[in-house]
Amino acid sequence: MTRRIAVRTETWPSLVPFRIANVVFDDFPLIVCDIEEDGITGSGEALGVYYLDETPESMTAQIEAITAELSSGADRQQLADLLPPGGARFAVDSALWDLEAQLGSFSAWDATGVEEAAVETVFTIGLEAEPETMAAKAAAAKEYGLLKVKLDADRPVERIAAVRNAHPDSRIIVDVNQGWNFEQLQEFAPQLRDLDVRMIEQPLPRGKDGALAGYESPVVLCADESCRHLGELEQTLGRYGMINIKLDKTGGLTHALELARAALAHGLRLMAGSMGGTSLSMAPTHVIAQLCEIADIDGPLLIGDDRPGGLVYAGGHVSLPPTRFWGTPSQKPSPGARRYEAE
Repeated sequence: MTRRIAVRTETWPSLVPFRIANVVFDDFPLIVCDIEEDGITGSGEALGVYYLDETPESMTAQIEAITAELSSGADRQQLADLLPPGGARFAVDSALWDLEAQLGSFSAWDATGVEEAAVETVFTIGLEAEPETMAAKAAAAKEYGLLKVKLDADRPVERIAAVRNAHPDSRIIVDVNQGWNFEQLQEFAPQLRDLDVRMIEQPLPRGKDGALAGYESPVVLCADESCRHLGELEQTLGRYGMINIKLDKTGGLTHALELARAALAHGLRLMAGSMGGTSLSMAPTHVIAQLCEIADIDGPLLIGDDRPGGLVYAGGHVSLPPTRFWGTPSQKPSPGARRYEAE
């Protein structure tokens, strides 16, 4: 077996500057990994984890360092020994899933044993200077029933009240991106509960959330930066009631499935998230989203365009396109096609 491996960098501009606590994104630079075998090409995309200083250059270098192993046939299980969790492994893992789906004539959804269905996605409202601006964005997003609102320590309750008034029928979750301390969480959480906020994501900084042990939050808390992969699951227990599984963090769908099973076994609730990007990275996240109660796969809605033939976004829901895209076969499954077996 001989494969051809190619990695390229692309930059997708955001529709407007997208601000979260302490970071503003004017564009989304990412990598695309293509793996060609027997005339079939599988593709995968990743932005990487910005707070770990992953860049297109660093991820490309990681992939180039294992080109020989990939060219000679390394599979997804072997990939876990070749690359650590992160964006580089996500791009390669996704390319291998896509390649397998085409060579085996099955879909990634079928292969994982989950039933493919349309997924409701959040619509993300970035952090703006004034609550009124965020309220205007909420009012313009009436087709979305689930809003994810970015917050920091500046007037978070006032911002949510403005969003609630602008879109009273919405379900709201908030993402603090490590922007509060424990005292602020204790102050804001009851007020957000009274505004019918359903979940608070990553309120405290990673590594500084020990105070959550034994804390009975009035709103369920979700770990994002505090749980990147299976090796960090244990530290979330007793602190969070939910984890946000992002494939850029886990290093791809293969490990994300392991993390999801383990988290569910511990009684944790699940969210499927993303660092952003086009449908090429949202599609594998759409697979893991079948196991989650919340999905944040609105990346293409935050950029100026999407890949041709990508996922279909309509009425707040995301579904597969009618023609072949990532993770789907070119033909109907054939007898004896190899499939992924969940443990």
